[in-house]
Amino acid sequence: MNWWLLIILPVTSAFIGWTSNWLLIKMLFRIFSKRQTQLAQMLGPVITKEFVSFSDLEEKITNPDSIKKIMPVAEVHIDDFLRNKLKDAFPMIGMLIGDRTINTLKEIFMKELEAIFPVIMKGYMQNLQQDLNLEQTITDKIAALQVEKLKAALYQHAGRELRQAGLLGAAIGFVIGLVQAGIIMIIN
Repeated sequence: MNWWLLIILPVTSAFIGWTSNWLLIKMLFRIFSKRQTQLAQMLGPVITKEFVSFSDLEEKITNPDSIKKIMPVAEVHIDDFLRNKLKDAFPMIGMLIGDRTINTLKEIFMKELEAIFPVIMKGYMQNLQQDLNLEQTITDKIAALQVEKLKAALYQHAGRELRQAGLLGAAIGFVIGLVQAGIIMIIN
């Protein structure tokens, strides 16, 4: 019996397992590049339906916690408006109001803004939904995606997992080769 066969079978099977996984990954990119337009048309509606929802965005944007997060920015602008821009536009007002009045006005404006921001944002989201065909935008972006950039990003972020997949294919191939060698030994 040839003992080289017992070494060659597992090594060859490991190589075939690794090569099969490598080819599969290469073929997936080739399929994507050849069928990119069809995949984009298929993925656009799915992504829009499953991942991006105007109602979810609207709910998040009009959430009181989200509004509270932007209120400090609004307060800075209102303070600047009351202390500087209003006085520049109407110098007489500047002579009549002081810090106490400005602070009271700012407090009133802030309460009003907190009440109207959700209404404004809800209207904005409804207009955006009508004006923006999100499904078509996503479809167009996928169709225009450069396969080389996608490949580079995938290898950058999932390179380790891809190498592990290749090693797993090699390991499975090696085990299959050992089984084949064992069967050959039993038969002989």
